[in-house]
Amino acid sequence: MQSTLVVINILGAVALLLFGLAQVKEGVTRAFGARLRTGLANSTRSGPRSLLSGLVATIALQSSTATALMTASFAERGLVNPRMAQIVLLGANIGTAVTAWLVAAGTEVFAPLLLLVGVILLRNGSAARKGFGTALIGIGLMLLSLQVLGLATEPMRQSPALAAFLNLLDSSWLVALLFSAALAFVSSSSLAIVILVLSLASSGIASPGLVVVLILGANLGGAIPPVVATLTSPPEARRITRGNLLVRAIGCVLALPLAGIAADLLQTLPISPEKLPVDAHLAFNLLLAIIAWPFGGLISDLMTRLIPEEPEKETGPQFLDPDELDDPIRALANATREVLGVGDQIERMLIRTENAFKHNDLAPLKEIALLEGRVDRLQQDVKLYLSKLGQKGLGDDNARRSIAIIDYAINLEHMGDIIEKGLCDQLGKKIEKGLKFSDDGYKELADLFDLTIDNLRTAQTVFVTGDVNLARRLMEIKVDVRRLEKRSAESHLERLRAGRLESLQTSSIHLDMLRDLKRINAHIVSVAHPILDESGSLIESRLRQAEKRS
Repeated sequence: MQSTLVVINILGAVALLLFGLAQVKEGVTRAFGARLRTGLANSTRSGPRSLLSGLVATIALQSSTATALMTASFAERGLVNPRMAQIVLLGANIGTAVTAWLVAAGTEVFAPLLLLVGVILLRNGSAARKGFGTALIGIGLMLLSLQVLGLATEPMRQSPALAAFLNLLDSSWLVALLFSAALAFVSSSSLAIVILVLSLASSGIASPGLVVVLILGANLGGAIPPVVATLTSPPEARRITRGNLLVRAIGCVLALPLAGIAADLLQTLPISPEKLPVDAHLAFNLLLAIIAWPFGGLISDLMTRLIPEEPEKETGPQFLDPDELDDPIRALANATREVLGVGDQIERMLIRTENAFKHNDLAPLKEIALLEGRVDRLQQDVKLYLSKLGQKGLGDDNARRSIAIIDYAINLEHMGDIIEKGLCDQLGKKIEKGLKFSDDGYKELADLFDLTIDNLRTAQTVFVTGDVNLARRLMEIKVDVRRLEKRSAESHLERLRAGRLESLQTSSIHLDMLRDLKRINAHIVSVAHPILDESGSLIESRLRQAEKRS
């Protein structure tokens, strides 16, 4: 009966810890989720920044699994370079170890205060404050679970059954590692297992060598949930999570024979023996990051070979149902949905091109030609579909809508041509020649890239809704783009006059990219013309006004 009660208390303490972790993740996501995701996506231009972003995101979310899945989704969309993604996860591993170290640092005395402040913020505050309050409650529960776990494991000091079980594990470190890994996988939290091992270490019933082995197992098991979560994801995402698992597995294999030596070494340091599990956890992940960092590119290449690209399926039109040509309303709706898909392909091309620009990497450009060919075929299919619809006779409103759909499809096709034959060629020359934009020039082009993608998303909304106010705003953005392009060109010429080497080497590429992004925006804005024209919001051109005055 006593043993059963001890087990229930331990499981309850672990459950409280996991619930606290979930509350922290939910609260931080509510309060800072968008900024956290944006910061993680934009902080991977260099190795140190990638490592730091993974560490910070994991400490904030209290979950290396959440950071791994977020990073994998960014890699899937081409927002993060695969090599940098592997470094992000090295930082995430360190973040988990830092979290465990902080939880075990005797801060449990603050649990009541954190719970009190968290409840106050949760009951009286804005959405952001409520999210922060939820996070504080989660941290308080985590610290409280540590106290409960300590009390629950106190009777275990005198348990002969547990002593025999630990002796069995101590005689077979490989079994101990796999056992700990299984627990971490089942609980989906390496932190929970580290804290459990911490309780065993503080009770003095586990040898130092076994403690280190159990920590290694927790690290290995903590890398499995992201792999399981991405089993059906595209290859880009699977490579990131499996690469992280490979790195941890290699680290555990290399460290396992040295567990006893490592435990003795850590015990010689001026640290508390009771904190051996969290110190070993932190030391392992720091060493693993230092050793694995230089091999990030090699790991990424290996994963690419092990998980190759899936063969591209030839995708024709999905919504152009010929059986619905007898119903103009439904046929026009089908064509609209198909053209929206074409717009999504263009956005994907722009994002790929921007990633090549930001990371100075040709890899994201490999898919551009395939996407552009798909855009060409789909816009031809849309035109053919609507031409057949027109043969059946259309009313004035439906005829205007048909023309607007065709015009937008044609403009999207022109955007694809500019991206493939203009932007991609210019970036290819720059990357192959090893050229570099000046910092100011880079920022100007990056801002214009971001604005162009945002404008395309707005245009997609305008195309579907026909919103006059949004269409007018899109027309106003055209002026902003023109000013941005002019200001960047003038700044570039000033840098040329100042004799700045980067600007001299990339002058034609910089100006050509400015021109092409401006041309893409002109095609984007065209979706607003028929909407504003029909509403009477378009003014006559200056030339027409001058003719009238004469």
